[in-house]
Amino acid sequence: MISRIDLRGDALPEGGALRDLLPRAEFDVEAALEKVRPICEDVRHRGTAALIDCARRFDGVEIERVRVPAEALRGALDALDPAVRAALEESIRRARIVHREQRRTDVTTKVVPGGTVTERWVPVERVGLYVPGGRSVYPSSVVMNVVPAQEAGVASLAVTSPPQKDFGGLPHPTILATCALLGVDEVYAAGGAQAIAMFAYGTDECLPANLVTGPGNIYVAAAKRLLKGRIGIDSEAGPTEIAILADDTADPVHLAADLISQAEHDPMAAAVLVTDSVELAEKTEKELEPQIAATRHVDDRIVPALSGRQSAVVLVDGIDEGLRVVDAYGAEHLEIQTADAPAVAARVRNAGAVFVGPYAPVSLGDYCAGSNHVLPTGGCACHSSGLSVQSFLRGIHVVDYTRDALAEVAHHVVTLAEAEDLPAHGAAIKARFDWKVPGSK
Repeated sequence: MISRIDLRGDALPEGGALRDLLPRAEFDVEAALEKVRPICEDVRHRGTAALIDCARRFDGVEIERVRVPAEALRGALDALDPAVRAALEESIRRARIVHREQRRTDVTTKVVPGGTVTERWVPVERVGLYVPGGRSVYPSSVVMNVVPAQEAGVASLAVTSPPQKDFGGLPHPTILATCALLGVDEVYAAGGAQAIAMFAYGTDECLPANLVTGPGNIYVAAAKRLLKGRIGIDSEAGPTEIAILADDTADPVHLAADLISQAEHDPMAAAVLVTDSVELAEKTEKELEPQIAATRHVDDRIVPALSGRQSAVVLVDGIDEGLRVVDAYGAEHLEIQTADAPAVAARVRNAGAVFVGPYAPVSLGDYCAGSNHVLPTGGCACHSSGLSVQSFLRGIHVVDYTRDALAEVAHHVVTLAEAEDLPAHGAAIKARFDWKVPGSK
């Protein structure tokens, strides 16, 4: 079911050559751009009317307005299963503990007597948060988007999720209930590229946002790419992925369960096991069969995901080589199930999140670890981070110099301005003192 890639015996190549040997799903955002461009332009010009048409075309629902009524939010929370509510409350509590510690404080640096630079951390004014609603319902994504935005101090935030035919054109009631639980009262029934355009351009119902965050399908990613610049984005999320670095101390039952747990998201989900133990690889492959037979979403998600080109068992000579492979892969989620797992995990450089040892599976991070599960995919962990409080903050430098402090360095500023052939820069300094400014009377 799952293929093998044997990288034993020969020296591993460097950089991109190694990345090219590893499994990865095809995710052509560029090709999707031309499909989303007219949709986004339609929303730009027609606003809510375009969103209503999109709901009919893409979601098969008839809606009269896009904003979810307040009574629907209250009703969803009142009807929420008490066990689900308790689990969500615990997830929120743990997420707040972690994200509250990420808050930044302003720092003032005295450069010289009379000259200071202060770095102020200012929250984005308005944020649009996207919550997927396709094959599954993701209240956890509401938590992971809303909590860091709230802890950053964002004053205005709105959530959008696709309208559901089974729920009268509203987003899934568990999504609505989670929004109500978090105190979010601005929620929209819009999905796909049109939802990103709604936040970018605004409509008569929805004010434009400064930033949009949250994972979605390829059309959401394409709309983010298209509209980046008009609106800030967190990332272009691709198919979800797990990589596991394991040795012969790992339990194949755990490994198989964790690979399957990621594969059940989507037929394009990636599940990669990197190991120096052929015996472990064989036992894990064998263990996949009974576990798959005992679960749901087998034919439409799990089997296509595990048998696709994006999933594989990668054999390596040792843990050092395994670390090189997982760093080259740059997984969204990386589990370390080896002897002395904490020491091995400390050597990882490229991963969205690292899960250490047999009792920190990715599922824990999805819901209740306190960490954020909105993470870079497609190898982007080599240069990008997951969602955090920092994602919703902007650093502003405040420069405060007295006359004497400027006078002390003025000749250097003038010299550098002239070296760059920008004489007006130097003139702006000279104008403040008794120096003659070229061209002045």
